[in-house]
Amino acid sequence: MTFTKPGIMRRAVGVLALGTLGLAGCAPGSDQDQGEPAVTGDVNTDGASMGDVELILWDQEVRGSQASQFTTLIDEFEDTYPNIKINRVEQSFEDLSTTLALALTDPNPPDIVQANNARNDMGAFVGAGQLLSLEPYATAYDWTERFGETVLKNSRYSSDGKLFGEGNLYGLPQAGEIVGVFYNKEKLADLGLSVPATWDDFTAALEAAKTAGETPLMLGDVEGWPAVHVFGPIQGAHVPPDEVTALGMGNPGADWTTPQNVAAAQQLADWATGGYFNQDFLGGDYDAVVEEFANGTGVFLMAGSWVGAVIDEQMGSNAGFFTPPPAQAGSPKATTGGTSLPFSVTSGSKNPDAAALFIDFITNLHAMEVLAETGNLPILHTAELAPAQGVWADVFAAFQDVSDTGYLLPYLDWATPTFGDEVLKPGLQDLMSARTTPEEFCAALQEDYAAFTAG
Repeated sequence: MTFTKPGIMRRAVGVLALGTLGLAGCAPGSDQDQGEPAVTGDVNTDGASMGDVELILWDQEVRGSQASQFTTLIDEFEDTYPNIKINRVEQSFEDLSTTLALALTDPNPPDIVQANNARNDMGAFVGAGQLLSLEPYATAYDWTERFGETVLKNSRYSSDGKLFGEGNLYGLPQAGEIVGVFYNKEKLADLGLSVPATWDDFTAALEAAKTAGETPLMLGDVEGWPAVHVFGPIQGAHVPPDEVTALGMGNPGADWTTPQNVAAAQQLADWATGGYFNQDFLGGDYDAVVEEFANGTGVFLMAGSWVGAVIDEQMGSNAGFFTPPPAQAGSPKATTGGTSLPFSVTSGSKNPDAAALFIDFITNLHAMEVLAETGNLPILHTAELAPAQGVWADVFAAFQDVSDTGYLLPYLDWATPTFGDEVLKPGLQDLMSARTTPEEFCAALQEDYAAFTAG
């Protein structure tokens, strides 16, 4: 929000080996008092001295808790800087992905945009000179102290957009993301089961739920990307994390057609043909299926942390969350995750200093507190801001655990400019509907990946 996106999302490719990220363990660094005037070189960080400014903002913070935190922070920013007004254009992740490329070619583009850091989005925009390097602002606001480099690399590109994970900074995220398993505690207990410790335990729990007449897994994949967040954790249980990272980031040296990747594809195909998902899962609406799960349908939901607020609100103490378990008990956990869509300043902005001031405001310590209070997963200060109980306590703990001791694996649709929409998403639909075999599915992914890395 694969992302992000939804806040889904979705995301970017490159040379960054995510490995053991430690996002939540980043030193908080400097969280500048937003009311304190400061001028560094040619960068003006004193909002009060900028005169009357209107900033046009395009974002996709439209879901429940996402909308709540963002509205709160915009109101607070305008209260702090009454001379700066935010003209907000809200869109779904899908609509923003469709319209942003055209908007950036306009002579008067938005000032601030949420740009998916994937190659076909942020990488292409950087290559076309449509996003502003934020390096001067990173220095002025001490963003390299506030954020660890493992976070910043997710928004770094070379100035030609060809290298990802190094070069200039082109955006900052607000939230962390982790894909895991939400579950209905009462139903799991009725099945005589506990939270699975291994991947085999998890698959056995799915079979037990099916045998008992329950829907084991809920999924709504009409938009194509939700299945990516089911296949990603399956792949993480079968394929070494360094290989998944290379594949997901579009780095050379890996192979989609290995036996482990084929086995992961086979397991997803078996779940689909074996009746583990709800009816019409391929054509189901994502948000509607999340609501169905929150209202008591199904035992498990494999989804991102961004739906936690909806589930917490409706299920209360009956909702739980766990990281997809490893193949061997006690091994490091690996699952899809990272950061929410970063906020970028467009090259055509007439008020880049004010735009950077806004981005600084929505990513400081107070902003992290607002995110946590409104049911979001802050990218910084995660451990300190974790709730004491409930499904959000589980989500925060899972993010901390995987960040510190496991592997946050890249969103697989980051891999190449054509990988997500043209290869992976339709390929997963064909795989789950038995229109293609696991071998054919992996071969199609390899063809796109190999062609890109060869270039």
